[in-house]
Amino acid sequence: MSVCAADHPILGALLGDPELSRYFALEAELEAMLRFEHALAEAEAASGVIPCEASQAIASTCDRFRPDLDALREGALRDGVVVPELVRQLRAAIGEPYARYLHFGATSQDVIDTGLLVRLQRVLAILDQRLDDLIGSLLRLEAAWSRYRLWGRTRMRRARPIGWPHKLASWRAPLERHRTRLEELRPRLLRLPWGGAVGDRAELGDRADPVADRLADALGLGRSARAGHSERDALAELATWLALVAGSLGKLGADVAILAQDEVGELVIEGGGGSSAMPGKVNPIAAEILVALARYATTLASGVQHALVHENERSGRAWTLEWLLVPQLCVATGASTRLAARLLASLRLPPAAEKG
Repeated sequence: MSVCAADHPILGALLGDPELSRYFALEAELEAMLRFEHALAEAEAASGVIPCEASQAIASTCDRFRPDLDALREGALRDGVVVPELVRQLRAAIGEPYARYLHFGATSQDVIDTGLLVRLQRVLAILDQRLDDLIGSLLRLEAAWSRYRLWGRTRMRRARPIGWPHKLASWRAPLERHRTRLEELRPRLLRLPWGGAVGDRAELGDRADPVADRLADALGLGRSARAGHSERDALAELATWLALVAGSLGKLGADVAILAQDEVGELVIEGGGGSSAMPGKVNPIAAEILVALARYATTLASGVQHALVHENERSGRAWTLEWLLVPQLCVATGASTRLAARLLASLRLPPAAEKG
């Protein structure tokens, strides 16, 4: 077992999500930070803040730059964030007379936060597509099983018979609402967080707004009149949304595990997990892991809520907490969507299923 199970060379196949994890890898993070510096220089040159020649030198360097990773590690240990050392290395690579124009009017939080949002754009697009695919799978099951019935259960006891479409709709409808919630969340979350030293963009004076608009457009982010460095409600909302998705899929997993029990027998999971002690035993692995990931995601999301307490104009402690939790939460929710798709594809009705 490793520090993060999602990155474990073996357990990662069960609890991780390689497609999403790559957006939180060092290479992706550095690429996003360099993209910010490149776009900022171009926006500032177009707005008359820095010379066009400086923008060209910065863009050319950012596009081909390969940092000294050992120095970045030492810099992060010293400064508490990687950006100061990254900027130092970039300026050395750009050289005079243009090095001083790099990072003009920006601060470390601008680079880190914007880089995260640039990557979250793709992460959320993938999750949205997976939710759409899951909804489609459930709709197909509703159509295929429309004539079959099972016991409705309340408080773990038999109540009255229900149709399978009723059961499947209880798994599908929350996912549809989560897609709606995501569309509502995106404009609040995916907006430019650039603000300079204390978040008011004062370094650029009356040219701040044109630079901000050009920078937002270049990065595919929403325009914003101010940075809001210490306003973390949108990120907390994202954490809640991720936990909601994982929680809804955990409910699906819990139901499937119960319905597939030998004593219940209202579902069959084809290709379940085997046992080292009982060769004929079939375990509901994906269903169980969905429940575990739901509880894990809720635990992580509660931690992100603590980062709302962002003292004054910037908080090192709350900000660092986000670095620890948000990537794991995204990957855990991604693993939930991946396993849910696998689980739905494996579900079958037993030969003795009741028709309505």
